Amino acid sequence: QVQLVESGGGLVQPGGSLRLSCAASGRIFSINAMGWHRQAPGKQRELVAHITSGGSTNYADSVKGRFTISRDNAKNTVYLEMNSLKPEDTAVYYCNAVVRVGIGIRANDYWGQGTQVTVSS
Repeated sequence: QVQLVESGGGLVQPGGSLRLSCAASGRIFSINAMGWHRQAPGKQRELVAHITSGGSTNYADSVKGRFTISRDNAKNTVYLEMNSLKPEDTAVYYCNAVVRVGIGIRANDYWGQGTQVTVSS
């Protein structure tokens, strides 16, 4: 019903920047919150950043001041601008979206397939 596709991952040197995108498509009536999470090898998945439909944001302490989340509601897309990247930012990054597929239908949480971000010299 709903698909989320991430793009923009890759290999970057410490101190560099990357911009991730995540586009939602399919049967979409409305999208509530959207977010980015990450999972490093041997660690649990953690929230990186979150944005509401009204544009309110929150960030993990580890990325505050370096990462910026934004969204384009007309394109059903969420972005993550990552600056001053550190080796500890290396992980698979996943986007999620809370989507309502119709009037009166409860919203569900959908996830993308993930995109690898590697920060290394």
